[in-house]
Amino acid sequence: MSLKKHILDLRKRKEQVQKGGGDRAIEKQAAMGKMTARERVIALVDKDSFTEYDLFVEHTARDFGMDKKQLHGDGVIIGTGTIYGAPICIFAQDFTVAGGSLGLMHARKITKIMDHALKMRVPLIGINDSGGARIQEGVNSLAGYGEIFYRNTLASGVIPQLSVILGPCAGGAVYSPALTDFVFVVENISKMFITGPGVIESVLGEKISMEDLGGARVHAETTGNAHFFAESETECFEQIKKLVTFIPWNNSKKAKAFPPKPPKFKGKIEDIIPSDPKTPYDVRDVIKAIVDDSDFFEIQELWAANIIIGFGRLNGETVGFVANQPMVLAGVLDCDSSDKAARFIRFCDAFNVPVITLEDMPGYLPGADQEHAGVIRHGAKVLYAYSEATVPKVTVILRKAYGGGYIAMNSRHLGADFMFAWPTAEIAVMGPEGAANIIFKKEIDEAEDKDAMRAIKVEEYKEKFANPYVAAAKGYIDSVIEPNETRSLLLHAIEVSAGKDDHRPAKKHGIPPF
Repeated sequence: MSLKKHILDLRKRKEQVQKGGGDRAIEKQAAMGKMTARERVIALVDKDSFTEYDLFVEHTARDFGMDKKQLHGDGVIIGTGTIYGAPICIFAQDFTVAGGSLGLMHARKITKIMDHALKMRVPLIGINDSGGARIQEGVNSLAGYGEIFYRNTLASGVIPQLSVILGPCAGGAVYSPALTDFVFVVENISKMFITGPGVIESVLGEKISMEDLGGARVHAETTGNAHFFAESETECFEQIKKLVTFIPWNNSKKAKAFPPKPPKFKGKIEDIIPSDPKTPYDVRDVIKAIVDDSDFFEIQELWAANIIIGFGRLNGETVGFVANQPMVLAGVLDCDSSDKAARFIRFCDAFNVPVITLEDMPGYLPGADQEHAGVIRHGAKVLYAYSEATVPKVTVILRKAYGGGYIAMNSRHLGADFMFAWPTAEIAVMGPEGAANIIFKKEIDEAEDKDAMRAIKVEEYKEKFANPYVAAAKGYIDSVIEPNETRSLLLHAIEVSAGKDDHRPAKKHGIPPF
């Protein structure tokens, strides 16, 4: 056979394999409102940048009639490409081939590209669309999942790992996304759960739809398992592309710097916070008044909204923001918001992203529900994450900083490198009203007009303690600043701390309050 015929044969084989499960299966995928695995990869990476590996891999199962079935690529596509010129490794499960079920060779393809990503120190993106373990392959399927989980853990904190749920992801399969850094979901397409509706009904007698059990909105709003929610696959891919611009390739690098831009925020930063300390405001406006181009990329926007996390840039460099949100529960810390903040802080620390904290919160959320849900354990995660982090850490106290909340939100006592406070800051053991009721109880009880006396004592407490100057006098606050100085001082703090070297005691690893 001539070389020309070999080439024609190769092209014919590639064309056949690249159709996955065939035309009918592809049509069925489209009818569900879903792209094929190959279309997804091509849509996500830069044009003509994708190089595929293991195209001709086939399954090795022989039981239950599997010896008579040909599964092109064994139901998964793997390869490398670039996003905005940055290299990435990627795998995409192909639902048109045996429902994207995971067998031995399927798993080996995924672990191969995971090993490649770790060796090359580039981000890994996994597109999940699978009916689960391939039952016909028995324990080999379970072994495959275990091999994937093990590599997720090895790669954690070394390379960024992104999971994209674009179809079902059930049973043991959900634990790989749970081990990665960011999870993306799409409305009416993504489904994640340990046990499906059928199992729940048979065991517990409860009827629930797949969407209500583990749909995209459930994980974006209720469970917190998803970090980004989109209404279409195209929107999801744009979110991924934007995220990749904010994060580094690996833990030995910093994120790519962009040309500096001034904020586009219209108005004055000092006008954002109301004069009445009980009146809420949107802390995202403060962030947008600070960051380059007023471009703030929020993470987990729909879950635990009493705290805001996300990326922005200062002077072109990526920084992470953790900010209390007074518009939701007065910005208190609770179980969910503590988990949300702590995990983000640890990501930033692992990947050399400075952390800026904007504080305005009255403390931890009180109540028996929170106590019984383990707010002590969850709240401690924030303390641990901030204390553990060695990246530059800067805090700006905007308004309330009461009690344990003051300590938890990256206080000087947890190792903050710079502590600034606006003149509106109230730093105290507890809120003025509660403190006055305790400290001045006798005077208030003995007064003829108790309400008037209480108001006088509240103002007395505010003047003596609920301000930034007492903390500043003790060196706990580096500087009380005007709001319009915030951006310039943050720029200075990040620049000064660029070479920060923070040595810690030698140890295998810490024991965080999981």
